[in-house]
Amino acid sequence: MSDTVSGLLTIATLLALLAVIYVPLGDHMARVFTSSRHLRVERAVYRVGGIDPDAEQSARGYALSVLAFSAVSLALLLAILVGQSALPWSRGLPGMPWDMAVNTAVSFVTNTNWQSYAGESTLGFSAQALGLTVQNFVSAAVGLAVAVALVRGLVRTETTTLGSFWVDLVRGVVRILLPLSAVAAVLLLLAGVVQNLGDVTVRTLAGGTQVVPGGLVASQEAIKELGTNGGGFFNANSAHPFENPTALTNLLEIFLLLVVPVCLTRTFGTLTGRRRQGLVLLGVMGVLWAGSLAVTTWAEVGGQGQAATAAGAAMEGKETRFGEWASALFAVSTTGTSTGAVNAAHDSFSPLGGGAVLTNMMLGEVSPGGVGAGLYGILVAAILAVFVAGLMVGRTPELLGKKIGTKEMTFVALYTLASPALVLVGVGTAIALPSSVAAMGNPGGHGFSEVVYAFTSAANNNGSAFGGLTVTSTFFQLTLAAAMLLGRFVPIVLVVLLAGSLARQRRVPTTAGTLPTDTPLFGGLVVGVVLLVSALTFFPTLALGPVAEALTGASR
Repeated sequence: MSDTVSGLLTIATLLALLAVIYVPLGDHMARVFTSSRHLRVERAVYRVGGIDPDAEQSARGYALSVLAFSAVSLALLLAILVGQSALPWSRGLPGMPWDMAVNTAVSFVTNTNWQSYAGESTLGFSAQALGLTVQNFVSAAVGLAVAVALVRGLVRTETTTLGSFWVDLVRGVVRILLPLSAVAAVLLLLAGVVQNLGDVTVRTLAGGTQVVPGGLVASQEAIKELGTNGGGFFNANSAHPFENPTALTNLLEIFLLLVVPVCLTRTFGTLTGRRRQGLVLLGVMGVLWAGSLAVTTWAEVGGQGQAATAAGAAMEGKETRFGEWASALFAVSTTGTSTGAVNAAHDSFSPLGGGAVLTNMMLGEVSPGGVGAGLYGILVAAILAVFVAGLMVGRTPELLGKKIGTKEMTFVALYTLASPALVLVGVGTAIALPSSVAAMGNPGGHGFSEVVYAFTSAANNNGSAFGGLTVTSTFFQLTLAAAMLLGRFVPIVLVVLLAGSLARQRRVPTTAGTLPTDTPLFGGLVVGVVLLVSALTFFPTLALGPVAEALTGASR
């Protein structure tokens, strides 16, 4: 079978699997967040936490709960990482240096999972399981909760409450992420992913010995992808045969990182009673994802760039088990979501291919985005689109019967500016320092792209990297941590406040002059707005990096 046929069949199978699960999982998630029944295990959690599950919170209370929970999570994870040598199953490893621990703790609490360390040589089994895996669940559940709060803001009228963050958090973990992760972990285990509690010493062909690291990999791999986390148990991430041994597991992992963000558009349609509106949002995500996939695959499979004529040049940095097609599919899906897992070295992609996956993150990761984050990101883009349309026709913009006024647009504008500001300020600061030039793995435009990729990945909570950049200095550890922290919680607070503002409104009736937002035409407008905002913000930066590299063929 040719690589082209195999690649197309893989994409078709992925889309078929997503289509099959779309309705049942989307409707299940809608039921989870509207049910009046509390499970026994959930009630136990509420009793321990002193939570009244039937009490609701205002937008301010909801946002403060998100921040308080995340602050406590950050402190606990930081303690685990610094003090891991005192934990059982630490494998004799010392605690992390303080700056690396801060970076890592922030990374996992913000659902970024950026890693400036090699997992197998830095962390023991307890730190991986009790620290990182736990955050993989709860950080994803935080994103789910915030997305649901925004949907409630659109659905509810003349109310000051958005539900309970604590109930949404617990239900997201117990009813959605845990069951799906358990099934995924079993499938990965059966397909050859490692799951044990010990390193194995083996004799090599040369007659020596080698320690082969093991660990609770399958269980962590499942939520790593499902929760759009991305942090690898091993340094090679999903290119490591213990994490991703076959083409079948590769397909399963891509499916897992896409499934919840995709199905949340069905959840949105069900919760609002406007399923066509959910399909429009899905269409926007799909167009952006498919466009990026086409560009990236063409660039990688076609051997675009200076080394096009070199034998095997397009396979540099890629696993021979997967090849260019599967590497491009994984790269586009992991940067289109906020996952950051990789099965190939993005630093080795062609200038156009690397530029495409970098652009995915610059779009705000809405193709289809992270767990929860993708839905609220695309809804903010939709609000911006109706505002633009309202300016063109001279009407007050509306979305689902809610007017988009000055207050709402203030939140939307600040949300839209937050990530680009963090990226551009971070890149500008780093490039101004002589030490950053020494940290670059490549000269010229590609070295600049490495720095841009790092801050774009951090500020958009992705976690993937152009690995040529050395980020172990205290400067990069702390500035990237700041970008991750602000890139996660500034947008979340703005989204919750936007939800509260919308919830207080009275729904206005639909008239002949109301802009239909459940049509392909509106979907095209949203796509245009997403691309236009990104182009106006980042094109000069891209022109200095991937575009310049592609045009000049500068050597890496």
